[in-house]
This record gives sequence, structure tokens and C-alpha cells, in this order.
Amino acid sequence: MGAPPADPLYLRRSGTSLLIDFSTGEPAMLHFGADLGPDLPDLSLLVGPVPGSALDVPVTLGLIPQASSGWRGRPGLRGHRNGQAFSARLRVVSVECPGGGHPGGNACSAVITQADPDAGVTVRTEIRINDGGLLQLRHRLDNDGSGPYSLDELAAVLPLGRAATEILDLTGRWCRESHPQRLPLRQGTWVRSGRHGRTGHDASLLLAAGTPGFGNRHGQVWAVHLGWSGNHESFVDAAADGRTVIGASELLGPGEITLAANASYETPWLFAAYSAAGLDGISDAFYAWFRGRPHHPGARSGKTRPVVLNVWEAVYFDHRLPVLLELAEAAARLGVERYVLDDGWFRGRRSDQAGLGDWYVDEGLWPGGLTPLIDAVTGHGMEFGLWVEPEMVNEDSDLARAHPDWIAGPAPRTAGGSPSAGDSGPGGRLAGRLPVQWRHQQVLDLVNPDAWQYIYDRLDALLRENNIAYLKWDQNRDLVEMGHAGRPSVHAQTQAVYRLLDKLREAHPGVEIESCSSGGARVDLGILERTDRVWASDCNDALERQTIQRWTGLVVPPELVGSHIGPTTSHTTARTHDLSFRAITAMFGHFGLEWDIRHLADSERDELAQTIALYKKHRALLHSGRMVRADEPDPSLRLHGVVSHDGGEALYAVVSVATSFAEVPGRISLPGLLPDAGYRVEAVYPAAGDRRAFLQAAPPAWLAGGAEATGRFLAESGLPMPVLNPEHGLLLAVRRVTAAGPAADLAAGSGHAVRNS
Repeated sequence: MGAPPADPLYLRRSGTSLLIDFSTGEPAMLHFGADLGPDLPDLSLLVGPVPGSALDVPVTLGLIPQASSGWRGRPGLRGHRNGQAFSARLRVVSVECPGGGHPGGNACSAVITQADPDAGVTVRTEIRINDGGLLQLRHRLDNDGSGPYSLDELAAVLPLGRAATEILDLTGRWCRESHPQRLPLRQGTWVRSGRHGRTGHDASLLLAAGTPGFGNRHGQVWAVHLGWSGNHESFVDAAADGRTVIGASELLGPGEITLAANASYETPWLFAAYSAAGLDGISDAFYAWFRGRPHHPGARSGKTRPVVLNVWEAVYFDHRLPVLLELAEAAARLGVERYVLDDGWFRGRRSDQAGLGDWYVDEGLWPGGLTPLIDAVTGHGMEFGLWVEPEMVNEDSDLARAHPDWIAGPAPRTAGGSPSAGDSGPGGRLAGRLPVQWRHQQVLDLVNPDAWQYIYDRLDALLRENNIAYLKWDQNRDLVEMGHAGRPSVHAQTQAVYRLLDKLREAHPGVEIESCSSGGARVDLGILERTDRVWASDCNDALERQTIQRWTGLVVPPELVGSHIGPTTSHTTARTHDLSFRAITAMFGHFGLEWDIRHLADSERDELAQTIALYKKHRALLHSGRMVRADEPDPSLRLHGVVSHDGGEALYAVVSVATSFAEVPGRISLPGLLPDAGYRVEAVYPAAGDRRAFLQAAPPAWLAGGAEATGRFLAESGLPMPVLNPEHGLLLAVRRVTAAGPAADLAAGSGHAVRNS
């Protein structure tokens, strides 16, 4: 093995830095977080003490923490050779900076190679800090030995600053995804395990640690996300010596990864961000990464996000061409730009109990194929989209009857023999039990090359034979007991799905794909590298969506989060909301409708058309600007907005989610504007006199005519807000003006503190 580098590795970019020292022969992680500046001291000053009754040398926290260096926390590598070589001693072989610069500084990417010849393993680690400060890290383990190597875990970790004493992550369930939870960081390990075979409704999405009470706009925060759509774990590990790491790994099943000689395993990317200005700074880093991709949809790429009509909550499984044509005509009149035909169009599909896997247009429903509907939709100037669920199969389907061995399960299922007890296989035609059904469906074993090829061929044919611009790609169950040929196969199934998406996109580069998974059960950067948006939740209730979208948007920018105006009374919660609240909620995402819009009252149709026009007016800003969220002390109120990067314009939503303890809400600050620029603020929706939205005898003076003030004034003093009824909102448009308004006094709260027009 070569000698370790004499210089440390110091990666810096966009206010974030990572410092790794090699003086012990092992990559010792010394710092991840704020930029430490261009000049480093002699790093020997960071060598820690040796306590009593402990190891006789200082313990190294390695890039891959290992017991051979004395680390007694969670190990970074767990594996063995039939019980032997269970504790690796990895040491540095080489350090490269392929992006330019040198290990001692002024670099933003590196490749570190470590090896243990006795254990017969080499680990190659790629690290990069992207423009915007988002760090990426992944490992590749090579089996250099002559025999098989069983891998149990290979984790990516980073050190936390000692200031981090509080943990935040997300949890949830179907129709209530992405809800935050906090807890104090204590000695020991906090682990979030996802065993769904997909990301999961309760996935943490982001695991963050920070200073006490860190919020949207204040506090230091360190955060990680694993870009993987299968089983996974995220964790914070606080060791007894005072050092803490944050990290994640793929969660592997027993014997799932056994590497033959010269074979390799590569981890998913770990994405990590640091912010000295709260969670909004974390979002800035993720958004910059997303929007810097050459294939990213949105304003920057010139691909505006079309207004969508999805017909699911309008017709469900009732696919009658005259009704669907009426919907298309009504949608076009309103300004809809993409029409999506949801579940129910293929053979045998009259409910969710049959037909999955039979991806042929149902000749009974569609004697002329989909062409009459597609021609009508495109004739109105709209794109046509189609729902599919390629990864699943109903036992009541032609596919399952013809190929029962293509259904994934915990044991090999070979033709012949008697079914075991509890076998729910199609007609008991195969031996070996199946997993419990979920929504009357099983998982199609895409690790089986014949099953994979069948699905690819059917989807490819649909896209070649029809003018389809968009696929809503659904996945409606957890992969419990996921197996291929009697072995765990979540890893291989996830890779097969990725390969399927990659090949279809290669063959049909103009087709956009949405990742839907019972709503928001597959939202991660692995699937989003292969799709163009996610469906955050099956719940279109605007009140629920306020929380779901706010926290999904912590990582995923709004142009990638489908957000629709649902029916007046929600399908999933039975709550009733005014159109203005539903529209304001849907505005901050990839906007659309999921509603039977054929028979609206004239006033409702006019208002809906106005909201669609409002979205189109502001979508370039919504899908390119910085997301800002106020730290509002009143829990009944929320304020969020998008500010252009040059500070020239902004759009804010003030939302009342419950009754307030106060008679009036007081002043609401508008964060994120240029402090010394002058701005004009106008309420653009709903109208100031709308009695459905407001509960007040008289509004603030500025509400009807607008107001002008500096960005500093709007952030530090704010404007008196109207009294909103619960579950209503107000949309504020802000634009920069040539000069700020007069400095005025808001002490009396009269509303005359800024210039009213």
C-alpha cells in the first residue's frame, strides 16, 4: 500500500467544507459544515486526549468508522467471509481530486481509495460538493479475495458539529405523509428504518440535527438524505467520547448481497447539506442541485410545467368516452395544458381487484383504441397522459394465470406439486406461498428477465402506438417478503425498476414520467433522477396538503411536486374547502386539477380560470426562485413564499390552518427580500372584500390598494394582516420598485405605516 498523503483533504464550495486528515493512514473526518476559510492551522492541534480506562491511543473517526481503529459506535462496514474477515482494517491507497485543485484546498471533489489486503476488500469513495453547497458521497466495495464476501452494510456518514443537540425528521402514513417530529439528541443511536421495499409513507425524507430550536430561518442545521428507493436506514450516532455522526445506508436483507471474486457493490448517494441560517438554507442547497441538472424540468430549462387535469377523482373507474370528451373540452376552456387518463383503461380493469399486468387497451371499453380520446385532447392543444402501474400484478389477470412464477415471494415457486398451506397463488397452480395481498395485488418479479422484458415491451408499444406525452407511474404496495429465487431481492428489484425507467426514457426521451406510489410512498432522489415529478400524497384536502407540501418541499423543489385542486369536498377526508384555499395551496407546486369540472357554476368556473391564469403568470418565479418560510409564532398561521434570486419579485401565501388565540393576527413579516430595495406589495387573491375568506369588520388599510416599503421593513416590521377565517389563505405578489416608500411608523398598528396606494 502507498504512503498516506502528506496534506489533508479540504473540500470547499458555496459556504460548505469537509476536512479529512490522513496522518494516521486512515481518512479521519475532522469537520463537515461551515467553510473554515482558505488557511488551515497545523491539524495536529486537533488530536484529542486519551481518557482513563480506554484505548491507549486517540480513536480515529474514519470515513468508514471501524472497530480496528477503536471506534465503538455504529460501524461503517459490516461483512465477512463465512464468519471470517469480519473486522476490516482499511487504510489509504490513494487520494485524487478529479475536478481540479489539490487535496490541501481549493478542491470540490475527490476520490479516496482504501484497502485491506488481509480481508481482501477495497473501498473507493467519491465525494463532491456541488454549486450551492450540497455534498454527495458514495462508496464502492470491491471483493479482491478469491472467495465470496457477504456484505451486511456499507454506510455513508459525516461528522456533526457539537452544537447539534436536537434531531428533526419526518414521518407519516397514507394521506398524511411528511409530518415533522423532533427529539433531543442524546448519547446513543437514533435510527429510522424503512422496510417497505420502497421509500415508504413514513420515510424520514430528511434526517436533520441542529442547534436548539432551529427553525426555518435561524439556527445551524446538518441534514442528510439517501437517494435510494428501496429499504434503507438513516441514523444519528452519538458516541460516548462526545463525537456524533449522521448518516444512512441501504438496509440489506439476510444474504442479499454476496459478492463473488472481483465483484463490486456500490452504495446509493448520500446527499448532505449544512446551513447556518435554518432549514431554508438546507432547501437552498437541495434546490440548487436539482436545478443545476441538465435534464431538470422547469423554468430554467425552458420546459414550463403544464397545468394538469387528472381525471381520477372525476370519473374513477367509470371510463365512458362521452364523459371523458366532455372533461377534455371543459379543461381546454379553462386553460389546462395536460390531460391524464388514470386507472381503468386496460383489459379487465373495472375495479382495483383485477387486470394489473394486462397492459393492453380494453377493446370492450375502447373499440377504437385510445385514439379518439387522444385526438380530441391533442386537438384542444393539450398533451395526453396515461396511468400505469407496471411493477404490480393482480392474481386475477391474464398475466398471472399465464406466468404465476413471475410473482415475487419469499420462497422459490416452481411449477407442479401441491401448494403449501396458505398459498394464495392463482388457482394454487404453483408451490410456495405468496406474501399477503395489498390492494388485491402482488409484486411482479422484475428481477426475472422475462418478466422485465414483457413489461418493457408493453410500455414501449403503448408509447410507440399512441401519442402519449406523460406517464403517471404508480406503485401501490409495500414489498413485504420480497424475494427472487428464494433470496431477498429488494435491492435487485429496485435496480430493475431503475433500469426499466432508464431504458424507456432512452427510447422515448420526450415522455415525462411521474413517480406516484400510493401517493407519497416513493419520494427520494433515486427515483427523481429518473422521473419528472412526484405525487406527494393521494390526499387533495388543502388543509392536509399545507403540511405535506411544506415538508416535502424541504428537499424537493415545487416544480417537481404534483399539487392539484381537488373537489370542493375532499375524497379522502370529507372536509369542505372554498376554491380560494384549495387554489392557493395548489399554487406552490406543479399545479393541476383533479375534479369533475364539467358542471361548475359560472362564478366557480370564472374563478377557476382566473387561478389557472394566475399560476401561469407566476410559474416561472414559483419554479426557479428561492423558497422562504417564516418562523411564525402563531401556530394557527403559516407564511411561505418564493423570491426570485435577483430579489426582483416574490409571491407569498399567508394561510390560516386553525382558529387563532389572538383577535387579530398582528403583523406578518415577509422574509427573503433585499433589505435596502423598495417593494410594492399587493393582495392578488382572493379579493379584499371576499367574505368567505375574511372575518373582520374592516380590513387593514393597505389591503385593497397595496403598499410600498423596503425589504428590511417588510422583514423586520411587517404588515398588519387581515383576519382570515380558518382554512383560508391570502396570496401576496411583491415586486421591486425603483425607490422605497417613505420610512413610516407602524407603532400604532393602524395600517398607515407604509405608503398605501
